[in-house]
Amino acid sequence: ASGRVALGRTKGNPWPEVAKIAKPRVYPIGANLFCCNIGPLWFRWAPMDENERVDEDWGVLMSFLPADWRRLAGKTDALKGLRQNKSAEDCLRTLLIHLACGYSLRETALRAREAHLANLSDVALLKRLRKSEQWLYELCCELFEETHLNVPESGSARRIRLVDATHVKEPGKMGTQWRIHYSLSWPSLRCDYLRITPSRGQGNGESLSTLPVKSGDCLLADRGYSTAHGIGQVVSQKADVIVRLNPQGIRLQDAQGNVFAWPQCLESISRPGQISQWKAFIPLEGGSAVEGRICAIRKSQQATHLALRKLQRKVTKNGLALEPDTVLFAGYVLVFTTLSEVELEPQIILDWYRLRWQIELVFKRFKQIAQLGHLPKNDPQSARAWLYGKLFVALLVEKLLAHANSVSPWGYPLQIRRSP
Repeated sequence: ASGRVALGRTKGNPWPEVAKIAKPRVYPIGANLFCCNIGPLWFRWAPMDENERVDEDWGVLMSFLPADWRRLAGKTDALKGLRQNKSAEDCLRTLLIHLACGYSLRETALRAREAHLANLSDVALLKRLRKSEQWLYELCCELFEETHLNVPESGSARRIRLVDATHVKEPGKMGTQWRIHYSLSWPSLRCDYLRITPSRGQGNGESLSTLPVKSGDCLLADRGYSTAHGIGQVVSQKADVIVRLNPQGIRLQDAQGNVFAWPQCLESISRPGQISQWKAFIPLEGGSAVEGRICAIRKSQQATHLALRKLQRKVTKNGLALEPDTVLFAGYVLVFTTLSEVELEPQIILDWYRLRWQIELVFKRFKQIAQLGHLPKNDPQSARAWLYGKLFVALLVEKLLAHANSVSPWGYPLQIRRSP
């Protein structure tokens, strides 16, 4: 309104009187005010106790767990050997203190004892973690099924293996940094390989040559595994690869033995979303070249712009400049595979790699969480259980964020209680 409103009191009337003061040639706005005197109201603010807040948050978190998570605890050996408290809820809460919060085994045991969740030592907690390996694995499978990440249909009966590695660090400034090399079979999500090495040193980097491979396997890996030696080792064991190419880190040749002509081939893809493929060879030292094909798809203009911005920030930080080839490769997704076109068309190859990228989005959060905890590195079974637990926490966080973004304002599904 263009006028001003002043509130005051008169001597004979306890109710406020509205005085309208308007400028010349400006008409004030009239309104009817309805007041109801309901007497004085008293409000008392009582802060919630710490335990009450924790119990309330845990109740919300349980609504995001798989529906049969308690049954899975009894089906597996997670509760086997418990004498006093055989509650699956208390067992999971104790494990999450270690897995999600990143506390050491000793501190987790102390916190669980103070919270009346479990009365156990750090050694007993480590044994409980080992027994919960299958339970945590089943929980991961249940949450993965909710994400609807399915393998693209094809006529291939090969075993798909998702290969990756991540860093973890022990607590403290002087904590040792380790690298976890692991492989997951898809769609079973079974961890079929796990190796823990120092983050530095010869033979501790990301390489396909260190993986145990069987005939008929198909390994999906990112560009960190795009090396001639690693790909050659896999092919020598009658297995195949689908690897994101790092064109500047691997040497490729055409059928005549010449250096692969990247500019001429990539410029033939004129529009975003267009797919093309070319036969290529990877020369090996002291052996025959690995024959394969390059499947390429052009990015959209927006995706190319984002990739270039990321590269520009990286080179600016290191005081370098972008190479022309780097600018060219930023506009395409390049995948090298040893599978023949008769078995899988280029669209299926790119779909399979996209499957790995979708799971990589989940692993990104897993990697962030994995850096917070203590790694039981001396025991392979404990390390596998720890890995499944971290993956379970990451999937649970993904589900929480998805609901928080789509279900506003409370961010969790409502639980309807029906009277009997």
